[in-house]
Amino acid sequence: MEASYVRHVELFGFEKRSFPSQHYVYMLMVKWSDLSEKLIYRTYPEIYTFHKSLKEMFPIESGEIEKKDRIIPSLPAPRWLISEKSPETRQSTLSEYCHSLINLPPHISRSKQLTNFFKVRPEDENPPALNPVKKSETFVVNKESYRGNVSEISGPIILDTYRVIADFEKTSKHEINLHTGDLVEIVEKNPNGWWFCQCEFNRGWIPASYLEPLDGPDEAEEADPDYEGEMHVSIRAYKAELEDEISLESGETVAVIHKLLDGWWVVRKGDETGHFPSIFLHKAGKREIYEAQRTNLQGQKPPPRRSTIRNAKSIHNKSRQRLSQDTYSRNSRRYLQQKGGRLAEPRKNSKTAAKSPLRERKNQGNIPEQSTSGSESELKKDAPVIPPRPSPELILERCSDNTRKRVSIHRSNSGSSK
Repeated sequence: MEASYVRHVELFGFEKRSFPSQHYVYMLMVKWSDLSEKLIYRTYPEIYTFHKSLKEMFPIESGEIEKKDRIIPSLPAPRWLISEKSPETRQSTLSEYCHSLINLPPHISRSKQLTNFFKVRPEDENPPALNPVKKSETFVVNKESYRGNVSEISGPIILDTYRVIADFEKTSKHEINLHTGDLVEIVEKNPNGWWFCQCEFNRGWIPASYLEPLDGPDEAEEADPDYEGEMHVSIRAYKAELEDEISLESGETVAVIHKLLDGWWVVRKGDETGHFPSIFLHKAGKREIYEAQRTNLQGQKPPPRRSTIRNAKSIHNKSRQRLSQDTYSRNSRRYLQQKGGRLAEPRKNSKTAAKSPLRERKNQGNIPEQSTSGSESELKKDAPVIPPRPSPELILERCSDNTRKRVSIHRSNSGSSK
């Protein structure tokens, strides 16, 4: 039986998401040869990286050997990924690219690489949990304005602009060279610390540690520490190079207590805390670990840390606020102690409750018990003292009229029966 292949791809629009950090995903309706239709979500960096890998797989058809032989469509920056400051002279769009891609000869359009890219992923069917503060914004294609031509999106996205604090020299073809003072627009903020950005007509990955916001040194989107922690597993070993880092072997389980946008998260292993590259971490679980190991992360290397960058020049007078490792350790120990105390309290109360009935029988006269054992006397002090039973006269004096009448009737009945 012939494997299913993609017969049509239609661009529906894009979605602006704020979780786990701000990024954009494009909504593509994929129609398969078995007549099924699936809605998938892909970021522009994913599509752009796929495009580059397709060119490498088919060098003749991409014009790498002879330009006249090129049949694979080009993928310049789509119009909606360029801000209002950029020239709007490009006519190619993402939908046109997908349309041209599917109409290529079968050895390309039905290749395993293309088919796998458009297959439904688990995150397509179960999108990540929404940020309770910032909700996702969805923008659909305006078909009426373009008379059914799905080639434009209803408006441009205004991307966040950051400033480069030091010269950055790329180490792979997926990165770009930048100089101090350059202004770049952020297309995607990957949690692993590598951000996909564009500077004029160049696009590629750059470490977030080389960038700073224009309005202040601190990141508004950065989350606060969560000392309860989220369990992750290391999928690659890393040996600490700086004093505030932590070394882990592959397969170790840790609690992530602070997710920083530069990709160096603070983790807790026992009583020890330290920075660890998030690119080598994944949520605990067999399925997730397998997915993470087979996922080809950008460069397979952690981004450099801000403290290792030489000649960094910021435009802000105040430096970025960072918690020290001593603060993380102290607050983490305090949280664990409080959590341990809360767990110990129910056990302590359950022991006391189990002994209370016996003590009540022994102490009918409300006389304190004497014991030569110090531990026994301490245990008895924890149990509440049972007050003496009030006399019948005191009960009749303080009870309600209805109760008093019932008692008198009961007394008269018991007297007549005698």
